[in-house]
Amino acid sequence: MRLVFAGTPATAVPSLDALLKSAHEVAAVVTRPDAPAGRGLHVAPSPVARRAESAGLEVLKPARPGDPDFLARLRQIAPDCCPVTAYGALIPRQALDIPGHGWVNLHFSLLPAWRGAAPVQHAILHGDDVTGATTFRIVAALDAGPVFGVVTEQIRPDDTAGDLLDRLAVSGAELLVATVDGIESGELVPCPQPADGVSLAPKITSEDARVRWTEPAIAVSRRVRACTPVPGAWTALNGTRIKLWPFAGVAGDTGVPPGQLRAQGSRVLVGTGTRPVQLGDVQPHGKRRMPAADWARGLRLDGSPAVLG
Repeated sequence: MRLVFAGTPATAVPSLDALLKSAHEVAAVVTRPDAPAGRGLHVAPSPVARRAESAGLEVLKPARPGDPDFLARLRQIAPDCCPVTAYGALIPRQALDIPGHGWVNLHFSLLPAWRGAAPVQHAILHGDDVTGATTFRIVAALDAGPVFGVVTEQIRPDDTAGDLLDRLAVSGAELLVATVDGIESGELVPCPQPADGVSLAPKITSEDARVRWTEPAIAVSRRVRACTPVPGAWTALNGTRIKLWPFAGVAGDTGVPPGQLRAQGSRVLVGTGTRPVQLGDVQPHGKRRMPAADWARGLRLDGSPAVLG
């Protein structure tokens, strides 16, 4: 089939690569407009745009996918199907109606669970044991279209959102190609999503990423892993923001109050609502990432208890 692929972040690149290796023709790519990126916040093309350009593909970057010029060009290209992975914008009805086989989205959850922008983060945050990826036909309602296929993925105890998303991006890319193959052959018929089991996964905000030390240790750990690498879990000490990476472990019951720091040799413990956790790497605002023990040695607390919040 003749395809126009839509995607934006690095997570979507494996899907584009898999489609380029398939028997289908990728006629063009749609991605979000160039945006500030990196430490210097220089305006740069998306990872998908860079990969598409390196493959010699036409790249469309509409400010909104309902823009008349974009819709006119999409009609000229005349795709049979538009596969999508993490494009980052809602597709309007005018665009949905152009390809004969519609727009087929790869979503990183087992729908109808975790509909929305951050399914992987919410799966970890809420302690799910299993997640996966789903392909479905895009309709007007958010992530509510009929399902073509799924793959499952175990959530490991030490998974960050980045780790899990990397695995799902690869297995999901294979699922997306298989779905497009099945649509072309007529062997795949999408099934409506069940009405039960719907949960929402809105974007994780900076405030969501702030650690609540009064929560149980397992919940604190999940929050940090769910927010790694973005937006980045954080806490504060004396008004200074500190970015946190996944913990090095959970200590025994040492009676450390929630949020209180306690240095024990090479270990830096912080109390939670249950047992203390051992900090891994930290990054105070304006400084480099470092082991927590190095950071703690430089605090010079003069015997006063340090409390994170």
